[in-house]
Amino acid sequence: MIRHVAGATVLPEGPYDADIIILTLGRVGDTIAAISSALAQTGVSRHVTVLDQGSRNADLARLAAAIDGRQDATLLRADGNLGVAEGRNQATAFGHGRAIVALDNDAVFAAPDTVARLAAGLDAAPDLAAIGCRIVRFDDGGDDLTSWGYPASLLPLSAGSFEAATFVGAGHAIRRSAWNAVGGYDKALFFCWEEFDFCLRAIALGWRVMYRGDLAVRHKVAAEARVAWSEARWFHFVRNRLYVGRKSGDTWLALAPRIAGYALKGALNGLPRQTLRGIAAAVRMAEAVRPKPLPDRAQAYLTRCDRVWRGSWLRRLRAEVLVKLTRPHSAPAGRRHPA
Repeated sequence: MIRHVAGATVLPEGPYDADIIILTLGRVGDTIAAISSALAQTGVSRHVTVLDQGSRNADLARLAAAIDGRQDATLLRADGNLGVAEGRNQATAFGHGRAIVALDNDAVFAAPDTVARLAAGLDAAPDLAAIGCRIVRFDDGGDDLTSWGYPASLLPLSAGSFEAATFVGAGHAIRRSAWNAVGGYDKALFFCWEEFDFCLRAIALGWRVMYRGDLAVRHKVAAEARVAWSEARWFHFVRNRLYVGRKSGDTWLALAPRIAGYALKGALNGLPRQTLRGIAAAVRMAEAVRPKPLPDRAQAYLTRCDRVWRGSWLRRLRAEVLVKLTRPHSAPAGRRHPA
């Protein structure tokens, strides 16, 4: 159940440019900074929706104080942690702006016109479903490699733009008509790979996705277990990617090399049990869906925008499998999708 806490209870019926959505669970200071950044966006009509998913009452009160009395912002609260996918679904459903701009609660927009330019970018390309922002480190503005969700060979283009197969959740915009056509995020994913799954379904319908390095979000990279490659995160990583592959039409035989790669990577990183659990859970999840193979045009798009940049199987083995995952006691491995 979602309930209203502070700010506007309903939105005007008329059109406006963008809904800026922020999910939060703790980290109240960073969340208030993210809210302030969203409210400071200029040159665009927008509404800011914050969905709390289980913060302490004292933290919730601080969030409410930051929004109380405003007609351009709303604080909602869920009964518990719905996960990233369903949390964004619920926050998005509250508004009706023609663009949906998501910002992580440990990030801020790099410029006051970022949302306006994201909305303009979608307006300029009617077949564009989503735009992924450049994610940079808050402290020094360098590329946040923990949030690079694209083939490593595209990293030299981080300041430029390119067609992509996904976007990074920390900062992005989605056209609402594309959101409606696709049906939002698959809440079964909870977190990890939800953006990729959304993009696959959008691409299957003929939409495109763009990365824009000129539109940036400053991310406060934190060495915390909840964003590092903990056992739970690796489990969700394995489970969700195999589930997404299967629901997109891949046979289990076609997924066998990926499964073997995850098994090897899990073993090398001391996570064999979590890998096996993830594989088994993916099989169970896939039983509940009817696979829908991607059309040829979507396969061609993925080859052009993603697969060719990843290189040969040997290169992928070296770059994506035979590498160490960063563990919670050190710097996080973040939101990368390396395989």
